[in-house]
Order: sequence, then C-alpha cells, then structure tokens
Amino acid sequence: MKPRIAIPLPHSGDLEYAERAIPQYERAVELSGGEPVRIPLNRPPAELMKLIERCDAVLLPGSKADVDPAKFAKFDSEKHPKTEPADPRRDTVDELLLQDAYNMRKPVLGICYGLQILNVYRSGTLLQHIESAVNHEAGRQVPIAHQVEVEPRSRLAEIVSGAKAPLPGVPDPPRLKPGSSTVSPRLDFPADPALDFAADTTVTPQSGISSAIAVEGYGFSRAEKGANRSGALAPEGSVVIPTNSSHHQSAELVGDGLKVVARCPEDGIIEGLECTSPDHFVLAVQWHPERSFDEDKRSQAIFSALVEAAREKHGELEGEFETV
Repeated sequence: MKPRIAIPLPHSGDLEYAERAIPQYERAVELSGGEPVRIPLNRPPAELMKLIERCDAVLLPGSKADVDPAKFAKFDSEKHPKTEPADPRRDTVDELLLQDAYNMRKPVLGICYGLQILNVYRSGTLLQHIESAVNHEAGRQVPIAHQVEVEPRSRLAEIVSGAKAPLPGVPDPPRLKPGSSTVSPRLDFPADPALDFAADTTVTPQSGISSAIAVEGYGFSRAEKGANRSGALAPEGSVVIPTNSSHHQSAELVGDGLKVVARCPEDGIIEGLECTSPDHFVLAVQWHPERSFDEDKRSQAIFSALVEAAREKHGELEGEFETV
C-alpha cells in the first residue's frame, strides 16, 4: 500500500489559484511513490481529523496568503504594508496537520509558505518583507532565481547530495551547452553550466552558514546586518544548489526544535529548516521543488525522501494498530 501524504488545499479564498497550484504537489508525490490526500479547508475540525489521522505524512504547500503577524509578532504586531491578507482557514488546517504530525511523529515537508507556517507553529517569527538586492519574488517564470547554500551536516544536504538516480517515469534533466535552449518553452535555463540543474551539486570550501547561527531557537534571516559571515565559523564542504524563488517573507527567529540548514549566500535569508531531532523527519524549504521536479534530480530527491519517510511511518503505525 502506498504511503498517504496529506496536502491541504493551498488557499481557501481563491479556489481558481488553489486548484491550479495543488496538482504539481500531488504529481510530485505520485511520481515519488506516494498517494496524495487532498485536505479541504472548509470542513469541521472533527471531520478533518478523520482524514488527517489516516495519513502517514504531511506536505504543507505554498500559498498566496501571508501568516497573520498577530500569530508571531508578540511585541510588535504592526502589519507591514506589503504583508498579504491571512488565510485563517488554511492556517487552522495546517495547525491541525502539524499537531497530529508532532504528536505521532509523522514526517513533514514544508514548501515556501509551508516553511513559514511551520516556523510560526513552533513559536518562531517571520520577516514580514525582505529588502534585498536578491530577487526573492522572481516567480515561476524564472527557473533559477539565486543559489542556496546548504549546511553540509544536515538532512537536507544528505538528500540533495545523494540525488543521482532518476525516478521511474521521469525524464532525465536536460544538460545544457552554452548557447543551447531547453526542450521546454516554459523553462528558459541559463546557459552557464554552473547553474545547470543537471550539473553535479557544487561543493565550496567556504560556507556562508555559520555553525553558531544554525542552532535551535536562534537564526536571523538577514546577514547579521552586514557582519562577515565567511570567517572561521564557516564549515567546509557546503552544498550550493540553484533554486527558483517566489516569496517576499522568510523565517527570522527560528522556532522550537528547528534549526537553520540553508541560506541564500548573498543576503543570508533563511532558505531551509529542519528538526533538531534526528529521528523525526521535519524538513522545510523556501523554494518550490515541485516546479522543478521534472528537470531537477535534487527536487525529485526531496519528494522521494518524504515518501520514504512516510512509508517507514506507515509500517510503524500499521504495527501499532495490529498490537492494539
């Protein structure tokens, strides 16, 4: 039996957007060997919990909403002018999913808004609007917006560094030569081989992720106001990957039981979080691997890791029910 992955509808107020966005997540789960379970946003909590309890893992997708600042800005709840309206129904469902996932130690993957709501659920805070020379709001028409530097000793680094074998039914990613174009008219990849999605993961001798700021409960999304982040604290062997980007907010203070595992090296914006407990699969990325799934083995590997963790959890839960 395939592991069941709960995916809430991305938005309750714009169904056209939600119905357009969710199939990419569902397809990525299916091609990775899982069964996506769509979680509606307009049902009573008791009815939702019946659906949620039958799932083995959670995928929190992106959204056009922003988290209500009142949920995290305890001392200064003033709303930034560019903060989008909140989606209370989506937040309620996300909180139910996370409550069940943490109670039962089910795997969790957060994507974009999913990272942000996860961090707030764990008592973290958000930067309400990013001011940076990096275009974090590039959107889906820009397949590579910037690079992300991944902490080498993290679960995320292990996942993306081991992304070698393609998934069954998914074509090999295009390998570009200078001056060539991709087979897909939607994706206009740069001709620079260093940014080729099919190229091997880049490993750098210097990392912009300080081991001192990648620990639970501490971590700011900006480069410590211009501080030098490439000094002695930077671990060697950092994994650098090209990513897309469609967000204007980011995690700021990191929530309980989470740690920073990826940043944009140009401005220090947090791009990845994961659980501090090694026996609980909780991973969140600020970019959209579902959009680059067909072209990028690292994106495939992220979904494969979620489904594999869900499969293991399904076996545990099945065993527990048999002994009751």
